[in-house]
Amino acid sequence: MSRSLDAHNRLQQLEAILGAPAAHLGLSEMLTETLNRLREVMAVETATVLRYQPSGRQLVAFAAAGIEEEVHQGVRVPVGSGFAGRVALERAPVLLDHVDETNVVNSLLWERGLRSMLGVPMLAGGELVGVLHVGSVVPREFDESDVATMQLLADRLAMAVQVEALEENRTATMALQRSLLPSSLPDVPGLDFGARYVPGAETGLGGDWYDLFSLPGDRLGVVMGDVSGHGLDAAVIMGRLRSALRAYALDSESPAEVLAKLDRKANHFEHGAMATVAYGIIGPDRESLTLSLAGHLPPVFARPGAPARLVDSPPDPPIGLTVGEPERRTTVVELSPESVLVFYTDGLVERRDRPVDTGMRQLAQTVRAGEPERICAQVMAAMIGNRAAQDDVAVLAIRRRAVPAGG
Repeated sequence: MSRSLDAHNRLQQLEAILGAPAAHLGLSEMLTETLNRLREVMAVETATVLRYQPSGRQLVAFAAAGIEEEVHQGVRVPVGSGFAGRVALERAPVLLDHVDETNVVNSLLWERGLRSMLGVPMLAGGELVGVLHVGSVVPREFDESDVATMQLLADRLAMAVQVEALEENRTATMALQRSLLPSSLPDVPGLDFGARYVPGAETGLGGDWYDLFSLPGDRLGVVMGDVSGHGLDAAVIMGRLRSALRAYALDSESPAEVLAKLDRKANHFEHGAMATVAYGIIGPDRESLTLSLAGHLPPVFARPGAPARLVDSPPDPPIGLTVGEPERRTTVVELSPESVLVFYTDGLVERRDRPVDTGMRQLAQTVRAGEPERICAQVMAAMIGNRAAQDDVAVLAIRRRAVPAGG
């Protein structure tokens, strides 16, 4: 058979397997239908898609035909282990002419009576998305044409799975971030607030967050943080750090001690994670903020009738990057009546075409004491304007309200 005719036959097989797209079907239903057609076209008894989970370096059964219990029982195969694991590790087709516990870790396959198997990697843009494999209960010699057809199908399915995974990641990240960012700013006597959060146009949602919470003794905790990375993983780490910081804040009156505990926790439980965090406590008299910076950019401080300035606070090491337990320091910022503090993440001031120091100076020149919501609007107009932010941007403005005469 000529190569052109062989290729034509493979395309016909692929079209028969893929069938007409059904818009009403979800991804798993679409895959199941496709796998059923694959069984018919290739005259095999089983067909399975295993999805790759990078965090655990394992494959998870996602859709199956003829051996649906793989999905129902949550079959998992470590990369490099057994048949499917070998396909994922080598990122190349693997054929088996016998199936038993020596070459297949999933007992369901040999219990099903499979004698021959063919597996191919599902790749999209060079990234491993999963593994597609079929099995026959009679001895079967899969030929080059079978391998080529399976690989073409796997490539098509990989793109569909990857698109779905990206959308799932974005949806989950959005839901998680919405649940963790304050839905409304608190009503605190003596203080006014304004805030903004905008996801990066290029990076999408990530690990930026701000937080305000009451503490014993009528004190107020103020947090601005930025977890490195983007997507669901960064948002999950952000959520864990946010919860841990709140817990430590109840046990300690020192922002530096709270960040030291947070750093210890991150180094022990969040291997490879890094975050910058600014944490401050405003006292019950609202006259000062005690601040500690874990690698975070300093807030901007402005008094009425005076130019704004960056708070002179030492930047201690970021959370998750320290060795040992370095001494963390605090700075006290005196809050005169009507003075304003503006916290922010680096997405506000950092651009490819300018150093971060230039952006920080521009921000300081933009901030003027006033109503916090108006300050946020002015800051976003000056620093973001009509260009989408490349990275996440979080801004939190706090004003100490003047006490009326006689109040």
